[in-house]
Amino acid sequence: MPAAITRIFAEGFRIFFLFAGLYGLFAGGAWGLWLVMQTGAAPFEAAPYAMTPPTWHAHEMIFGYAAAALGGFFLTAVPNWTGSPEARAGFITLAATLWLAGRLAMWFSASLSPGVVAVIDLAFVPVLAAKIASQLIRRPKPQNMVFLALLTFIWLANLMTHLEWVGATDETLQTGLRAGLLTLCAMIAILGGRITPAFTRNAMKRAGEPEAAWPVSAARLDKPALGLALALPLSALAVGATGLTGVLALTLGIVQATRMARWRAGWALRQPILIALHLGLGMLALGLVLWGSAVLGYGNEVAALHVLGIGCVGGMTLAMMSRAALGHTGRALVAPPSMAAAYGLMAAAALLRWFGSGLDAGYLTAMLVADGLWIAAIALYLIAMWPALTGSRLALQP
Repeated sequence: MPAAITRIFAEGFRIFFLFAGLYGLFAGGAWGLWLVMQTGAAPFEAAPYAMTPPTWHAHEMIFGYAAAALGGFFLTAVPNWTGSPEARAGFITLAATLWLAGRLAMWFSASLSPGVVAVIDLAFVPVLAAKIASQLIRRPKPQNMVFLALLTFIWLANLMTHLEWVGATDETLQTGLRAGLLTLCAMIAILGGRITPAFTRNAMKRAGEPEAAWPVSAARLDKPALGLALALPLSALAVGATGLTGVLALTLGIVQATRMARWRAGWALRQPILIALHLGLGMLALGLVLWGSAVLGYGNEVAALHVLGIGCVGGMTLAMMSRAALGHTGRALVAPPSMAAAYGLMAAAALLRWFGSGLDAGYLTAMLVADGLWIAAIALYLIAMWPALTGSRLALQP
């Protein structure tokens, strides 16, 4: 077996961050092609999947692209948290195969029974959760065990989408999609709130900045943020996009923005790989405020969902995958110019998609351009990170 293939399956972040990038490119291209068909520029072709194109698009960005990024992150981070051995190549290959099988089942779902599609697509997250649970139990700290609950929420949200497809329920699809996205946002709020000020503090310390200038985290905000982050997806699963869920989202967004006010984002502007974290969390705060307000009757809910999906989830996955790929292969934590451009393009895609929802005649054009920006951002990520994800580990760089 070629050395590069052996390396890719030897460490979880390599294969899953590659899968996330490649699938993000494919899914974005497939969505863009359908949008082009809506303009009349190309004839409409019957899709190989059973659901409507917008539903497939939403499902695969949440439970396909983002799930791959989660797989790579947890298989890399949890051993560091617990001191346990990393997953072996056999398990990584199994998990990657299950994830890929789910994507193929969803793509060819028009030719398969809904029950078969559900079984295949729902298999990946339990296997991933079982593995990280076996590692977390070595040092069962509450701040880490909480991610098992959030993985359970992700799985339940996906289950709700499939329950409607198999005909077991009538109105759980949209609830499952929103609950899945909000669970991803909850993970980002918890994890991002932990690492972003810490990474910024470390960078400022290395740069010789005085301690008085370092980021400050306040327990009076961090604890409510944790509680709200857990309550939000739970509410979305239980009661859907109702007033309660909207209030929770709006409150978490305000709390998140308040937390970030003292995290020194201005100083982080000089380091793209660092400001990308702040930008993703800023999109989280903005998106939660917009979505919560929309659920309460003020604003466009679909536009707000795309601020969360593209700006927060898309932006933070690029920020974390690039940082982990560089750091865990001995490379300096400096984003190449193409990677820095990818961060900016992802944020631009989110803002354009939000702004375009308020247009009339130009709505479809805005969607197409936003999709093009997504594709460009993912392509630049793959170009910039390909050497790290497929190449040899280097001697640790400063």
